[in-house]
Amino acid sequence: MKVGFVGAGKVGCSLGKHLASKGVSVIGFYSRSMESAVSAADFTKSNYFSNLETLIEESDVVFITVPDDCIGVVWDQIKDLNIAGKMICHCSGSLSSKIFSGIEKAGAFGFSVHPLLAVSDRYDSYQEFPKALFTIEGCSKCLPTMKAFLENTGLTVGEIDAENKTRYHAAAVFGSNLVVALMAAAQEEFAKCGLSDEMLHKAIEPLILGNVHKVLAQGAVNGLTGPVERNDVGTISRHLLALDSENKDVYRILSKKAITVAKAKHPDSDYSQLENILNT
Repeated sequence: MKVGFVGAGKVGCSLGKHLASKGVSVIGFYSRSMESAVSAADFTKSNYFSNLETLIEESDVVFITVPDDCIGVVWDQIKDLNIAGKMICHCSGSLSSKIFSGIEKAGAFGFSVHPLLAVSDRYDSYQEFPKALFTIEGCSKCLPTMKAFLENTGLTVGEIDAENKTRYHAAAVFGSNLVVALMAAAQEEFAKCGLSDEMLHKAIEPLILGNVHKVLAQGAVNGLTGPVERNDVGTISRHLLALDSENKDVYRILSKKAITVAKAKHPDSDYSQLENILNT
């Protein structure tokens, strides 16, 4: 299949490079910025297009790799072209394939294909793609074909429902952006204890990496340790007295979630006293 890209930013450039490196026929890029299209074409050893209609005409699969707010705009530009039989994909984590309204009438097949990965660099991130999970949802008739196409390039692909796309994206935020916010909270509290910036790094790194590795290896239930898991009411009460402002709220909310995990690990333990403290 011949693959064309509308949008030549980090995701388009990275996905194009991955596909091209696996022998897929990447025909090239169209972008509002001719400079970025030329750059992506050079990187993937493909072509750049100054005309959107020409790229669509020459492609069997079209990836719309533009910012989320622009996906609908691009769709409006191409939906009246001759796209019958073509697979139209976007790579948004938050939007579903339903943004391609009227695609059935046009005789094309719509998909959302999302890499569960922070694509941070146009020229290096593609190397991380085989380690990540890609999710796909869209036209049920052609979904097996599109999924197989991606898997044949060495990607791990999981199917989700369009109705769950927003929840899926929220889950990704929990596992990514909110982890950063949690680290920031830890740094703030360590700094209040007088630790230098250099010491902050040494304090946080083994804690975070140790927990991440354990959870990935054993799951969240077996990976849980600490005062909540031990049902240490006294320690948590003192923590709540020591903390203030937003960090106290974060501690309280996440500790409630940790109780749910602790109950699964220790079903015979009574966490009611701890729950009462966190709810007051």
